[in-house]
This record gives sequence, structure tokens and C-alpha cells, in this order.
Amino acid sequence: MMTGRKVLIVDDEPNAVRVLSVILREEGYNVLESMNVDNALNIMRSEDVDAVITDLKMPVKDGYQLFHYVTLHYPHTPVMFLTAYGSVESAVSAMTSGAYYYFIKPPDYPKLKSVLSQAIERHVAHKEFENLKRVAGQDTNLHSLVGMTPSMLKIQKTIETVKDSDSSVLIQGETGTGKEVIACNLHYRSKRCSNPFVAVNCAAIPRELIESELFGYEKGAFTGATASRTGKFEEAMDGTIFLDEIGELELSVQAKLLRVLQEREVERLGTNKKVKVNFRLISSTNRNLRTEVEDGRFREDLFYRINVVQIDAPPLRDRKQDIPLLATNFLSAHALRENKPFSLADGVMDILANYPWPGNIRQLKNVIERAVVLAAQERITENELPEELLAHRRCEEPESPVRPLKALEQQAVTEALQVCNGNKSRAAKQLGISRKTFYKKLREQ
Repeated sequence: MMTGRKVLIVDDEPNAVRVLSVILREEGYNVLESMNVDNALNIMRSEDVDAVITDLKMPVKDGYQLFHYVTLHYPHTPVMFLTAYGSVESAVSAMTSGAYYYFIKPPDYPKLKSVLSQAIERHVAHKEFENLKRVAGQDTNLHSLVGMTPSMLKIQKTIETVKDSDSSVLIQGETGTGKEVIACNLHYRSKRCSNPFVAVNCAAIPRELIESELFGYEKGAFTGATASRTGKFEEAMDGTIFLDEIGELELSVQAKLLRVLQEREVERLGTNKKVKVNFRLISSTNRNLRTEVEDGRFREDLFYRINVVQIDAPPLRDRKQDIPLLATNFLSAHALRENKPFSLADGVMDILANYPWPGNIRQLKNVIERAVVLAAQERITENELPEELLAHRRCEEPESPVRPLKALEQQAVTEALQVCNGNKSRAAKQLGISRKTFYKKLREQ
């Protein structure tokens, strides 16, 4: 129960407001009421509202206008619509623009309470995440974890369970599945959140520089080392170090990394002096490290050191139910940046939901950003989508079971000739057409 959380109800029907208010207050919510949009906007400006439930059709200003205001000024506050049967299409359009849910009047109150609880839980988690980032003095510019599929709920539960542990975490998944976002959530929700989060892309650093980047070096350690430099492990003191694509490290570096994990101390290049370090290690890989171990490309002892807790980031094609949530999340972010209430035209969300997304979440994010940049209007249509999405949609469309009339005629002529052993006169008579017409059909084949 979200005791004390503020829910704003906006409806021009007093009885509807009264009934819903009673139900939600029994659940422990702090209910705010408004009979029109202008008053609702004043409440939003003065109160820290956790969720909005609004009627769609209202005089003067409607719920859709309220929704756009909330999207622009409070982009992470969930908005749910109450609508009559006749305006379902408008409610669905609002959903594709980022609304959290819609209910037909009178709503299924048990389901409404369940959906509202989920919405506020996500909203509260986001606020906590942002507060932790502010405390840490960091601007990671990353979205919170988005998703309601079982695999994503499992990840969120794992993060909550192990966030304050010092045990190493290995995040596995294809490129673009949001492994760094998971790592950020682990850090900024943990007791280490006020200390550094240091991310190292092991695949992006040249092999000859990776040791100096990780462990640091002393002045004169090699040609060009004109001053001493601390390594990433020292930078992450009392915080978290995230080794992205750890499977790219050479065996020699793996051996030194193992020693750091065992001894909790590093040696800078060019010196024998040991420096004590305190950190939590989070690693990620798009490779199957068990196979890499079997093939001799990754140390087995290191694998077990980094894989105390394993989190599997699912590919987007396996969590298609989350695509509308992710798409509207990205769309809302770009709408806020451009200060325009972007929405998706009918059919666009279906194209997004049915595409296999080989580039995963990163590709979806890029497609939405591209569409926003190209859109001449505030409503994004198929014209702003890349050709590969449209081509996939065309390939997925089933062939019509109805054959063209011309094809049927040609088939009938061929079969009549076969039955009549090539006798054209008899074939024409069999088909019930003149010999002249038969010859014409024959020439058209």
C-alpha cells in the first residue's frame, strides 16, 4: 500500500470524483480533487503529485491538454485516463504518446488500484534514483530501468536484493540491451551511491594502454609518461568500477585483474609500491564467458571471481511487451528536450512492436530520436521511420488468399487444354466461351 502518496483526480462529474476518492483513501492515498483542468494545473504546481487520474472529455480544457502539460513539466509522473466508450480511440492515442493506462467508465476498481500501485511504485523509484544521483553529485544522463515483463521485474528484484552487497556482479546480454543502465542502477541505489561510479569500456581502449588505464602509472614508466597518473581502480575508491565488455581483456591483463580482486591492492606501472583500494566490481559482456573459458580465452578463476551474482539482460525481441513503454519513454524525453508534445500516429506503434530489433534498446532509442528530428509535425508517422522497419512490416504481411482473376483464367485455359488433349475447339466449348475468346486468352498467357 502506497500510504500517503498523493493522487490527483480530475473529473467534471462530482459523483465520479467522490466515489473514486473514497476508494483510494481507503487504500491509504492522499487524494487531491479537481473539477477542471485549470485548477488541476494549480494543484500540480503547488503539490508533489505522485500520479494523475483524469477524465478525458471535459468542458473548456480536456484531459489530453492536462496530459501534455504533465508530460512537458513532470515527465515521470504517471497519468491514467478515465473515458467513455465513445472516446476509446482518443485514449489509445494518448497511450501511444506516453500515458500510463486508461480505463472505461465505470472502471474496474480492483484493477485500477493494482495499476495505480504499480505506476506510483515506478514513479517513487525514479524519484529516489534521481535523489541518489544528486547526492552523489553525478549526472549520468541515463534513464531508469523501464519494463514490466517478467525478465525485467526479475532484474529489478535482483538489484534490490544485492544493491548493498560488496559481491561482484556480472551482467550478460547482447549489445544494446542496457547493461550499463543496470550497472548504474546497482550503484546509485547502493550504500556506495555518494562515491564514484567509474565506467571503463574494455573494448574501446587499445590493448597497449589498458593496463595503464586500469592500474595507473608512475612518471617515466614508459616513453611519454611525463607525469604520474592514477588508474581507474584508484579513481573508484569506495565506489564502483564498471568493466564493460570484460571479455575483451587479454589473458595477461586478466591475471593482473585477478590479483587486484584477491588482494584489493594495485601496483602502478613503473613501481613496486602497492596501493590499497576499496571498490565494488560490476562487469558486463556480450560474450558467453563459459564458452570463452572452455576455449582458453578467459581465465576460469577470474570468471568465478566476477560472477558471484549474474544478471541476464534480455534482448528486446524477447520483451516485446516493453516496447511501447520504452518508445513512449524515449519520446517523452525528446518531447521535453524539444519542448513539443510529440505523439505517434496510428499504426506506428504496431510497426515498432513487431520489429525484431537486432540492435536492441539502443537501436529503438536511435529510431525514436531520428523520427523526432525528421518530423515536420508533432505527430510522428511512418514517413519518419527507417526503411528497414517498413520493409520488415511488408515481409510480415500475409499474402492475400484471393488470387487475381487473370491468374484464375489462365489456370482454367491450361487445365481445359489438358483435359481435351490439346483440342482448342473442345477446350473452348468446355469453358463455355467462343473459340475467338479462347484464342485471345491463350495469347495472353
